[in-house]
Amino acid sequence: MGAATTRRPAPARPAPRGARLVPDPVFVISSVRSGSTLLRVLLNSHPSVRAPHEMHLRTLEVRLQKAYSEKAMDKLGLDRAELEHLLWDRVLHRELVHSGKDVIVDKTPGNALIWRRLHEAWPDARFVFLLRHPASMVTSLVNGRPDRDLEATVSEVKTYVDAVHEARAALPGLTVRYEELTEDPAGVTKKICEFIGVEWTPEMLNYGKQDHGPFQAFIGDWSDNIKSGTIQQARPLPSAEEVPARLREISRAWGYPC
Repeated sequence: MGAATTRRPAPARPAPRGARLVPDPVFVISSVRSGSTLLRVLLNSHPSVRAPHEMHLRTLEVRLQKAYSEKAMDKLGLDRAELEHLLWDRVLHRELVHSGKDVIVDKTPGNALIWRRLHEAWPDARFVFLLRHPASMVTSLVNGRPDRDLEATVSEVKTYVDAVHEARAALPGLTVRYEELTEDPAGVTKKICEFIGVEWTPEMLNYGKQDHGPFQAFIGDWSDNIKSGTIQQARPLPSAEEVPARLREISRAWGYPC
């Protein structure tokens, strides 16, 4: 009799229900300079919601140093992508447990660039799409660093907004606008709370009374506006002439006049 055939286990992707320590995290899908730090501190002010600084999960990688490491994981049905998903899930779970809260929100703008992997890793994840006028994002970036090259900044913003646009078309979720968030923070945060399954509380609007960790570059907004502890009104929408040509089509697609 010949040797028995060994069947390779089915890969653990996409994750079966119940396989994650955090089965349904909330991810904010947004561009840079879209107001995501303001959204995070408002959510983090909720007694049941933990919204930490930017987590940058996509930069956390797993390295299989030896061929036998890959072989060993292969026999378990684990490839490098799924091992990274397990790592990301563990990071979120650790932060959630340390906070003592029930829901975790990751608002890292880089999430927009890996939305497919996030959906693959967490089939039950909730997505909040945060929009802002693309030209306002460019202005905000340039104001923060006047030495920035304008064309390069427009290209950077376009990369993000195109990714957000693709994610919105492909994934279920809730869309909110930064301009509306600053105009009616109570109304917008109530919609978000309903979407993520927590009861709204007015203390969310007084984020300056709570500790949200440091406001530092590379892990969120660090401007005087966010450090003020109060919700600042969004700048007026740019005129049509102020919108860079490369951003006009997406601006119109998002409902902004230009």
